Amino acid sequence: MSERYYHQLTEGCGNEACTNEFCASCPGFRRMDNNAAAVKALELYKINAKLCDPHPSKKGTSSAYLENSAKGVHHNSACSDRTMSRKELPSAREDFKDLNYLTEEKVNEILEICGETGDYSPLIRVIGRVFSSAEGLVQSFRKTKQHTKEELKSLQAKDEDKDEDEKENAACSAAAMEEDSEASSSRIGEGASQGDNNVQKLGLDEVSVDIEAVRRVYSKLLANEKIEAAFLNALVYLSPNVECDLTYHNVYSRDPNYLNLFVIVMENSNLHSPEYLEIALPLFCKALSKLPLAALAKLARLWSKYSAEQIRRMMETFQQLITYKVISNEFNSRNLVNDDDAVVAATKCLKIVYYANILGGELDIDHNEEEDDKPIPESSELTLQELLGEERRNKKGPRVDPLETELGVKTIDCRRPLIPFEEFVNEPLNDVLEMDKDYTFFKVETENKFSFMTCPFVLNAVTKNLGLYYDNRIRMYSERRITVLYSLVQGQQLNPYLRLKVRRDHIIDDALVRLEMIAMENPADLKKQLYVEFEGEQGVDEGGVSKEFFQLVVEEIFNPDIGMFTYDETTKLFWFNPSSFENEGQFTLIGIVLGLAIYNNCILDVHFPMVVYRKLLGKKGTFRDLADSHPVLHQSLKELLEYEGNVEEDMMITFQISQTDLFGNPLMYNLRENGDRIPVTNENRKEFVALYAEYMLNKTVEKQFKAFRRGFHMVTNESPLKYLFRPEEIELLICGSRNLDFQALEETTEYDGGYNRDSRIIRDFWETVHSFGEEQKRLFLQFTTGTDRAPVGGLGKLKMIIAKNGPDTDRLPTSHTCFNVLLLPEYSSKEKLRERLLKAITYAKGFGML
Repeated sequence: MSERYYHQLTEGCGNEACTNEFCASCPGFRRMDNNAAAVKALELYKINAKLCDPHPSKKGTSSAYLENSAKGVHHNSACSDRTMSRKELPSAREDFKDLNYLTEEKVNEILEICGETGDYSPLIRVIGRVFSSAEGLVQSFRKTKQHTKEELKSLQAKDEDKDEDEKENAACSAAAMEEDSEASSSRIGEGASQGDNNVQKLGLDEVSVDIEAVRRVYSKLLANEKIEAAFLNALVYLSPNVECDLTYHNVYSRDPNYLNLFVIVMENSNLHSPEYLEIALPLFCKALSKLPLAALAKLARLWSKYSAEQIRRMMETFQQLITYKVISNEFNSRNLVNDDDAVVAATKCLKIVYYANILGGELDIDHNEEEDDKPIPESSELTLQELLGEERRNKKGPRVDPLETELGVKTIDCRRPLIPFEEFVNEPLNDVLEMDKDYTFFKVETENKFSFMTCPFVLNAVTKNLGLYYDNRIRMYSERRITVLYSLVQGQQLNPYLRLKVRRDHIIDDALVRLEMIAMENPADLKKQLYVEFEGEQGVDEGGVSKEFFQLVVEEIFNPDIGMFTYDETTKLFWFNPSSFENEGQFTLIGIVLGLAIYNNCILDVHFPMVVYRKLLGKKGTFRDLADSHPVLHQSLKELLEYEGNVEEDMMITFQISQTDLFGNPLMYNLRENGDRIPVTNENRKEFVALYAEYMLNKTVEKQFKAFRRGFHMVTNESPLKYLFRPEEIELLICGSRNLDFQALEETTEYDGGYNRDSRIIRDFWETVHSFGEEQKRLFLQFTTGTDRAPVGGLGKLKMIIAKNGPDTDRLPTSHTCFNVLLLPEYSSKEKLRERLLKAITYAKGFGML
């Protein structure tokens, strides 16, 4: 619609007696240049100003993209209208009025003419006209077949001897050849990556625009400030029309080439500059975000062929817009960032780049864990919940992003993206996001309220953890409410909490029996708030008792003497013991414990290789994962792959491997049928390595891991955990961060018993702790909190308390790890404090210090 205002301002309606003050045909109208007309047209469009009916003499000269599409006026059929005759050539060279689309050759020609005269206004007008017109931009910079160039030259050479009709036919033939251009499979731009093969596998849909030509044109034109302004103004005018076309007229389904204009605009390397951030880029992002799902997927596949530098440029463009809008507004609980159209649109656009980044990286879409044979039993309370209107929203499992489904790829499939995932996180946005409100929008799923949880790549682990916390708490309250109502209906008292009563010296047996009963009878109880009671001990569980329970369970279950897990001294990591005598219930228990720790916001002192968290999210282990789980084996297999000699003659190994059981007895296993007779050669060594990794990481521990995963999913199966977090973030949730910022810990620590921040002993204490080495700091943290890692968000989130424990004494400092409390006597000197503290943290082992 705004295009009609533009033509009315620049060309008029054709009626010389027109009385519309906003029409160029009106006698009193003051002429304006194209850029001013574009801005004015936008203003008139917003206020719904009067539009003239086209005069008979002007009808058909200013039709919009949609009107042409509806009439079937495409590039080929419109050629005769656009082809300049010999008689018109001189005037066309002056202002190129009849030029409605651009090619690289035409831009070079105009640029040469402007360079000779020193006047670039004709080029500025052409850019303003073409780049502000959806139709013109869609038809511009089309690909041409390599072999048709000679034909085009031949046709042009014969133009002199042809009459008008023959010239039009020749031009149309050339255009038809442009339309039939073949899809190119070469990487777009520099910096080839693994993405080529991935994209080919996923079936790339090529676009008809010549991207390399567009880049060459931009590189020539953007150096001129006046020409750059033309691009800016044209984009301001173009974007609302495009948004309207996509929102109301379904224009992409009529002509998939409509995607060309987005490809062309995104090649402008100045999009992130300050001039665009205020108006032009927000408008363009709103238009881009209106593309249908199939078009978004096509765009992601196309961009996935770009180099890492080009992906980063586009990512930074959208990130800068988000950051600019966030810091230039005051967002709070009353003025939500979720209501800012520019931030929302830019985040949606960033999602396209995010998936392009995944597709262009190293993908592993094949090695997926099989689903559990036995589904997790449904809650016996389900019927009552339905009666009470409390049906579970996610019975079919966690939510899946529609674009992810359309592309057939998940974040977990990407082993190494083109640029790190961390670069997509926008910290200023995280700082102003009201997560309680955002979570509400996420659960309600209304069209008029956007939730940033639907774009988890832009959120940091702290923000996502807060969203998970709200989800867990609401689920706990929901279970509590259902239980109370259920007890009223049944006439019996039921516990609204997940109560565990255990004996300290039989903690595994007691916990296992109770949790197994709950898992079989009513797994929904696992989603209630945990309440632990130690038999024979007084104490109300306000979180501290639960934390102690988790620490005791983990300490015992990972004890090498029990034999459930093996411990690697070099990596300091645990792995499932394939020869364990423990039944599957024990492994299910540790899975439940990990799930409960996340659900109840507790950090566990567990140390698994990253492949465990990948497997929990549905991916099998591969050779690459052996690097941190079995580093010695990984190095040996890597040397085998890189060996330049004759593998069969020099190494003399077969497809039969040897492992040892708990008692040191050798066990032989054939990686292939009759593997002992199949030698490993240079040709089949990759297969040998893949099968070896499959055996070590998947087959040998299949029974144990399935039970472990089943326990974990009993607690988390309805949680957005899988949707929000990557494997390394799951590890962060369970185990905490390895980055220790003791300055942040000092700033947030509280004091009790007579100590304060300015006490001499406290100043000495912090000077001593800051002087510790990395290992000593970890020992101190282990001594005080029960784990040597920081919670999600860093040590500043720990809330440690230092309490006075009497006057000067020779006694060692002590701690309540379940409450993060350090009991510190008021030592007489800094030296004594250091000596006593070091002895305490060095010789303390777990619990029993008090």
